[in-house]
Amino acid sequence: MKYIQAEHSGPLNGTVHIPGAKNSSLALLAAACLADDIVTLEGIPRIDDIRIIAGIGQDIGMGMKREGGTIVVDPRWIHSAVIDPGKASSYRASYYFAGALLSKFGRVTIGFPGGDDFVSRPIDQHIKAFQALGAMVRLYKDYFVVEAASLRGADIYFDTVTSGATMNAMMAAVRAHGRTRLFNAAVDPEVVDTANFLNRLGARIYGAGTERIRIEGVPYLHGGTHAVIPDRLIAGAFLMSAGLHGGQVTVLDAIPEHLGALLAKLEEIGMTIECGEQHITAYGSGSLRATRIRTGMYPGFATDLQQPMTALLLQAKGKSIVTERVYPKRFAHVAQLRRLGADIEIRKESAFVRGGLPLQGGWAHATDVRAGTCLLLAGLAAEGVTRITGIEHLERGYEDVIGSFRAIGAKVSMRETDAQALPEPYRMQGS
Repeated sequence: MKYIQAEHSGPLNGTVHIPGAKNSSLALLAAACLADDIVTLEGIPRIDDIRIIAGIGQDIGMGMKREGGTIVVDPRWIHSAVIDPGKASSYRASYYFAGALLSKFGRVTIGFPGGDDFVSRPIDQHIKAFQALGAMVRLYKDYFVVEAASLRGADIYFDTVTSGATMNAMMAAVRAHGRTRLFNAAVDPEVVDTANFLNRLGARIYGAGTERIRIEGVPYLHGGTHAVIPDRLIAGAFLMSAGLHGGQVTVLDAIPEHLGALLAKLEEIGMTIECGEQHITAYGSGSLRATRIRTGMYPGFATDLQQPMTALLLQAKGKSIVTERVYPKRFAHVAQLRRLGADIEIRKESAFVRGGLPLQGGWAHATDVRAGTCLLLAGLAAEGVTRITGIEHLERGYEDVIGSFRAIGAKVSMRETDAQALPEPYRMQGS
């Protein structure tokens, strides 16, 4: 059983190249199914979720070939729209295959999405979009079926802002007959990236990045080449790392505009930020101030940055309050931080963080990729040695988490042990 060992590290200094965004890549690879010719995607990260998509692609006849940092997708020989429920349940973004394959096949069978569990990640808005376009959706125990003899444009009003449903609705509407308008659409960079990619193939999508998106259906999409945007969430985590002990970290191939809310908050707590066109440098002051954070949909403070930010706030003297408005139950990392000596109290949807207290190394378990990042940052700040299990979650989001953190001076390593050597609470989790 593998685990990550993190040791107390001094100021972190160095440069990190940011890979392509996971959340964009998962949507783009599914969206490539809509094309009628070969598609080349540049910057797709080498992570476990991408390997799962490759397996799905092989099952349905979609060719995928990696050439360095590029993946060539051949959708011309797709012969099936039945997605294995086991593979679909391995990661959350599997639902994009429903929107991407529906117009070509008229019927898609797919398992319910899996991935990180934050208690409730409903797909009701996806279903609402499919139904508005004329599809019938049937739900079964382990899978669902979306079926439509013909998709027709419609006005779709989302009840809540959701980037996943926005992208899925765009995919389904691209080859529908007539005009589709999405209201209360998500404005995330990943939504814009997906729209830009589809437009390169001949789609007619207007207004992506605003709350109202218009799609004029087209009968055909040609091939093309597209470079995925950099991962703003990984960039954010490395910028935070500079604040642990007053270091200096530069992230390259990052887009500062995608991280506005985080950069403002880092400056508010006492860090210094310098931005170029495609790089950001964070300087830690060695003394951080407590603050209040409330997560929200983009351009608000990202829920995916809430967990690693909590680790940083443990170094800020005073009481910080972190309120989670996107996934109010996304606090599984708190119990693990307490094992390292953190003083955090949960009240409803808020975490009250008493910072400035020393942390002590110990065993901790990651329940999702961002919780893993949080525990890794906490381990680098804690005295002694911290051992983190559940690293499969980190491998879902990072190409090389060990190499990347070592590049800025972090004392981290990958270790292996027999599950029976783990403390009792971790034996089942690590097996």
